[in-house]
Amino acid sequence: MSLNVDFRANGSGDSAGVDLSEPTAKANACEIQRFGIPGDSSPRPVPVTHPSSYGLSTQCVHAGEPRQKADGAITTPIHTASTFTFSSTDELIDFVEGRHEREEYGRYGCPNEKSVEAKLAALDRAEDAILYSSGMSALVGLLMTSLGQDDEIVFFDQCYHRSRQFCAQHLARFGVRTIQVPTGDMDAMAAAITDRTKLLVSESPTNPHLTAIDLDAFADIGRRFGVKTLIDATLATPANVRPLEHGIDFVLHSATKYLGGHNDLLAGVLCGRKEDLDPVRAMRGCLGNINSPHNLYLLERGLKTFDLRMQRHNENGMAVARFLQQHPRVDRVFYLGLPSHPTHAIAAAQMSGFGGLVTFTIKDADWRQTSRVVDATRIARIAPSLGGTESLIEQPYVMSYYHYTAEERRQFGITDNMIRFSCGIENSDDLIADLDQALSA
Repeated sequence: MSLNVDFRANGSGDSAGVDLSEPTAKANACEIQRFGIPGDSSPRPVPVTHPSSYGLSTQCVHAGEPRQKADGAITTPIHTASTFTFSSTDELIDFVEGRHEREEYGRYGCPNEKSVEAKLAALDRAEDAILYSSGMSALVGLLMTSLGQDDEIVFFDQCYHRSRQFCAQHLARFGVRTIQVPTGDMDAMAAAITDRTKLLVSESPTNPHLTAIDLDAFADIGRRFGVKTLIDATLATPANVRPLEHGIDFVLHSATKYLGGHNDLLAGVLCGRKEDLDPVRAMRGCLGNINSPHNLYLLERGLKTFDLRMQRHNENGMAVARFLQQHPRVDRVFYLGLPSHPTHAIAAAQMSGFGGLVTFTIKDADWRQTSRVVDATRIARIAPSLGGTESLIEQPYVMSYYHYTAEERRQFGITDNMIRFSCGIENSDDLIADLDQALSA
């Protein structure tokens, strides 16, 4: 497989509460209009005078939702309408001229979408959020809006392989150039920027090596050169880090993972400033890569327990990583909570937890010997994805890089003996005992 990528180098939160003491205009509006004060029975929106008093779990349950919903329902009703009617031409004109905000056509949004977007914006402390049908469609939506012929985009080289593939192969057909530099090398990223660079992109943590990026340094490069920055924070989630607070322009999540949390939906979200997201939302209306009302209902339901689930994911990830680190058959463990990880100090300074994903390698094993460990697990299921209630296990060599050449796999740091383990919310003792028997099989 040939990738159209230019590699350059130059030399070498607290999950218990969300501090909204200085909310952005959009976040403040969200709180005032949609987040009723407990104990008030009025059906009208009630201003919240001290939004910083609410913790993350309270935000997960209530943010983005009117206190009194249609027909008194406590959950947001599912609106399956493909189009929305107007009572008169005058009402339509009020809408067209911007005097009345409401729904018009399903491709541009629906009531379920507005509720979940407001909740997600509150969790990331963003002015706005845009939902998509998947995390990849959210990335594509931003790139199609931001880039044109002869523009350039700079990636750190540890990234989701489909993100790399879309940029290197498909954007190249439209004259967009993709440049990749060593992950975390801020000097190399700065050196790669030209007057044609429009976007700097990274994951934090990265997948599957779980490298943390210095978000303040990354944002500073973008500001110095006048280039927008994007962080894919899917593996961190707003429970563990909020990149916008570090000056990042766009935050991307595959809501399929921890945000939805139950392995039963696909969704993606972009968070950021409203003025930056308005053209992206307009492009989404053209592309039509929206989500369905039923999926949005599932996502909103999953978000209600997001903080609780993340506490267990964080605990399980740390417990499993510590176990694997001392196991004689394990050669190396990639987990930001371990001091042995090269970017542990960066992660400890900017993250309140380290998530449920653990990557490790089997000592002196080829890919077949490694696959026997994967096959021997009894609790974890063999599957792609992560962040759900069920633990998942996969071998990146087989699951995502099977058709790549050995040279390409080395280039991306994918070894034959690598295993990626996504801790669910099961008991950590059970997960550890299962991995122990699998490693001993």
